[in-house]
Amino acid sequence: MPTPHKNKTIATFLATFLGGLGLHRVYLHGWQDKWAWVHFASLPVSVLFALVAPDQPLMFTGSPFVLSVLTGCIESLTIGITSDDAWDARFNRDSGRKSMSDWPLAVLLVLTVGTGATALIAAMARLADLFLTGGAFG
Repeated sequence: MPTPHKNKTIATFLATFLGGLGLHRVYLHGWQDKWAWVHFASLPVSVLFALVAPDQPLMFTGSPFVLSVLTGCIESLTIGITSDDAWDARFNRDSGRKSMSDWPLAVLLVLTVGTGATALIAAMARLADLFLTGGAFG
């Protein structure tokens, strides 16, 4: 019986935009994937931290979710740069179809690099502000 075909562009899209919630992992591995649950749990944990310690900066209380989002960006790049043959060997062995990535995947990868770099630089700048000035600039 053929297994469902896993589209690399859809997986990259999910990792780019919803990677912090782990939906790309659910798409690729199903609900039993433990890393999908770790991604998903990062948001409630961050909210819980913010409720327990409201006087702490959001950068610290939201750090589990921020790390999950940054990890999703890295996973998006990893998924996107995987060759079609390697992708099919790993996820579409029994689907009976071959993957053909096209220009939407390239656009997603460019957006992912831009978004991930911006988020990483913003996180580093905020952490430097908090550590060096005690949060004087925001």
